[in-house]
Amino acid sequence: MAATDPERFVVVYRVAASAATIEHRALAIAVEQSVEMPVAAIGDPRIREDIVGRVVAIDADGPDHFRVSIALASATTGGEPGQFLNMAFGNTSLQPDVELVDVSLPEALVSAFPGPRFGIAGVRAATGARDRALTATALKPQGQPPAALAKLAATFARAGIDVIKDDHGIADQAYAPFAERVVAVQRAVDEANAATGGHAVYAPTLSGGPAALAAQAELARASGVRMVLAAPMLCGLPTFAELVRDHLAMPVLAHPAFAGALRIAPPLLLGTWFRLFGADATIFPNHGGRFSYDAATCRDLAQRARAPFARLAPALPVPAGGMSVARVDEMVDFYGRDVMLLVGGALLEAGADLPAAAAAFVARVHAASERVA
Repeated sequence: MAATDPERFVVVYRVAASAATIEHRALAIAVEQSVEMPVAAIGDPRIREDIVGRVVAIDADGPDHFRVSIALASATTGGEPGQFLNMAFGNTSLQPDVELVDVSLPEALVSAFPGPRFGIAGVRAATGARDRALTATALKPQGQPPAALAKLAATFARAGIDVIKDDHGIADQAYAPFAERVVAVQRAVDEANAATGGHAVYAPTLSGGPAALAAQAELARASGVRMVLAAPMLCGLPTFAELVRDHLAMPVLAHPAFAGALRIAPPLLLGTWFRLFGADATIFPNHGGRFSYDAATCRDLAQRARAPFARLAPALPVPAGGMSVARVDEMVDFYGRDVMLLVGGALLEAGADLPAAAAAFVARVHAASERVA
């Protein structure tokens, strides 16, 4: 993750090309992602030396595919998240033969991003889950009024689930307005905690443009909310970074909605970049669920979220997407204790037996955590 040249960051692309053409293709990407013009037409030697992208490695990566590493000048980002994205994969994202695989950053550039303000330790402190895997679930389905969502949240809180989040499709709709819903659900969770001595946390969805996000963040804070959910790719990564830096004094759970719309490797986007831009926990599709990520991708993603990375706090991986209580032991064995297991619809299938099903989920995660070092 760390670049060796303090003045440049290294971007790795997977490029479809023949052995005869890859060197030319790599040079073209380096120019496209830096000066976007014929280098021979640049008269200033400083620009040719300091600004033009450099191809630093070309490695075979399967039939007619290569991994191309290009060093780009950190100064071209202006220390601004949106421009960083532009320099890393702006014009080249429009070329269908190129995928973005990885980015290595010097520590000086990392400091331009907020990173997690709370990280794993902060999420654990908010929930009281000090030394075990965490549990999470979702309020579903959207379309219910605030009172129904609050009742459901209270059931989950009484069962001891650590994080009760809005389904990411619940936003500020007429049938469950944000302001009314957040107050009702947070009150229900607080009352359940008071009755049980628990520490369940409600994470409402923040959505909309910058002004709406800021207003919702303030309303959530005033309502006693201690965690929020946001989808960085829907609100925009630079806006997400500003939201974290300027408006959120609580952990933020990042949802991957719309993250599959670009040719960016999931471990980089959901593991490294969501963390870099401020996520304290990152939700991703677990292998064997209703999405197509394989085990290797999930392991890499979780490692990137938690691994040492400059000054950044580690973020908590949250595997999800069609998970069931039956897979708890397997997932804790796979990810270890520093994980939050998100089981949503599978709990709701219990119907009238939901309280018992939710309690069984909690008990199974606690028991599985005791087995894992």
